[in-house]
Amino acid sequence: MNVMSQFDLSGKVAVVTGGNGGLGEAFAHALAEAGAQVAIAARGHARSLEVVKALQDAGHRAMAVEADITQPEAADALLDEVEATLGPVDIFLNNAGACQHAPALDITPECWRDIFDINVHGLWYCAQAAGRRMQSRGGVIINIGSISAMIVNRPQMQPAYNASKAAVHQLTKSLAAEWAPYGIRVNALAPGYVKTSMAPVDDPKFKPHWIDDAPMQRAATPEELGPTIVYMASNASSFMTGSIVVVDGGYTLW
Repeated sequence: MNVMSQFDLSGKVAVVTGGNGGLGEAFAHALAEAGAQVAIAARGHARSLEVVKALQDAGHRAMAVEADITQPEAADALLDEVEATLGPVDIFLNNAGACQHAPALDITPECWRDIFDINVHGLWYCAQAAGRRMQSRGGVIINIGSISAMIVNRPQMQPAYNASKAAVHQLTKSLAAEWAPYGIRVNALAPGYVKTSMAPVDDPKFKPHWIDDAPMQRAATPEELGPTIVYMASNASSFMTGSIVVVDGGYTLW
């Protein structure tokens, strides 16, 4: 087969949690441009509808589902809604996430739970629900991890976020090993610093450590990560599962 045809997602149905802004919005556009029908699953339904309209205006088929993935029952409900409109889900992208800068001695129980509810528990509920439905026909699950699972960021302290992303990486490997016999591939993308509202990369307090001290000396744009997501979602990566794909401008080299 032609090499480029392996990246084609025509006929596939993809769900992107947290797909109404930042990285998620860029991922939704990338998957749609590769041919997938895309469902945005997120809180903030008005914003999700704006993203869907942009996708539809570009000629893609897309829909929005209002969902709070921290609630265990939300995953099956959103999958039911997507299947009723677009069909069975082939690609599930666990992108929704949250971060809070706080040193360990200042983290409240509420803060710790909030971070883990979104980054770990919500991802788990969605992965489990998607895995059950993919069990008989295969599929792809992509989790958004972070270089924060591999390093300790500076100058800010964020142990709750770091621990949550480490859990995402290990859960990715565990599910990949368990679900490979069902034809389900599970991988994670670990981005470095990306210029979004979640990462103030130009702030003089952070820039010397986040940007200037890295080999490429710049942040990524969300759109730069889209092609990697397409690769991970497509047949181009058909022999890859349980992998943590680091895209960080060389940050973790030093």
